[in-house]
Amino acid sequence: MKKIEVLGTGCKKCTTTAEHIGAVAKELGIEASVEKVTDPGVIMSYQVMSTPAVAIDGKLAHSGSVPDRRKIETMLQD
Repeated sequence: MKKIEVLGTGCKKCTTTAEHIGAVAKELGIEASVEKVTDPGVIMSYQVMSTPAVAIDGKLAHSGSVPDRRKIETMLQD
């Protein structure tokens, strides 16, 4: 199971990112745990300067925007 963290302040873009990742993972049949992380300390530990950001299994995969479907698919399949 992939551990996916959506890093951000809890804004609409962060919520949308989490929802889209969950939906795409389900469609692709990929087991994933999607968690929204708002703790500034955790966000800074990934050296994120722009949110929303996405970490998969402890590794930063995307930051600065809501990823499109193609990007989400690529992140989940890596």
